[in-house]
Amino acid sequence: MYGRSLTRQTAAALTGLVLSAMVAEAAEVKVFTSVALTNALDELAPIFEQQTGNKLTISYDLAAVQKKRILDGERADVIILTQGMMDDLAKQNKLAPGNIVIVAGTPVALAVRAGAPKPDISTAEAFKQALLSAKSISYADPARGGLSGVVASRAIERLGIAEQMKSKTTLVPGAQSPDLVAKGEVEFGIAQASEIVPNAGAQLVGPLPGELGSMTQFSGGIGAESASANASKALIGFLAGQEARSRFKAKGFEPGG
Repeated sequence: MYGRSLTRQTAAALTGLVLSAMVAEAAEVKVFTSVALTNALDELAPIFEQQTGNKLTISYDLAAVQKKRILDGERADVIILTQGMMDDLAKQNKLAPGNIVIVAGTPVALAVRAGAPKPDISTAEAFKQALLSAKSISYADPARGGLSGVVASRAIERLGIAEQMKSKTTLVPGAQSPDLVAKGEVEFGIAQASEIVPNAGAQLVGPLPGELGSMTQFSGGIGAESASANASKALIGFLAGQEARSRFKAKGFEPGG
């Protein structure tokens, strides 16, 4: 009986030590990332926090805006932007030494309102005719650095219909195109698939066809001035790991790793 009681006391003491160690090691991780990752990270963040005891503070904005913030001297523990942007930051010593890890990718895609007929966009010519037939479209303003907007604008230019589309195009500052589609304010929206899939009022038609399309790869790295390097490394490993894969896929991403 005495031995059993001692065992319980020892177990309780060890548990207390483990919990104390977890609290002592808990860190706040400041994350700068693209608005395209909002829905996935908002779901994954609480899981990571519960598993590790670390606290995430996530800032979402256009990828180009986030890159500029880092270049202008703002500090982040974890940076998750496009592969090209991460390579640029690494060249300018804004990332800690080490690998840049692919977290997930998402294609630029077309959205229509939920329940509406899906247009044929299987070829460049079919996509061109669908755009010309549409009453209105929306995509992110390419002048503000929205990746999907840049791809959409280039596609329309390449199709030779920029003048015809100008009067029926609504430019938005970020990821609002699927919302406009869901509300019936525009017929078509061009956005990252990850911005379309979580919106119940919009449905994904598919990626822009062939060379008109683009797959955006988002990669993560640790900021050069991170004060929480171990927790930051744990977060990137978690996001690139098996547990996060199914959740990324459900949000319209192609998981990395």
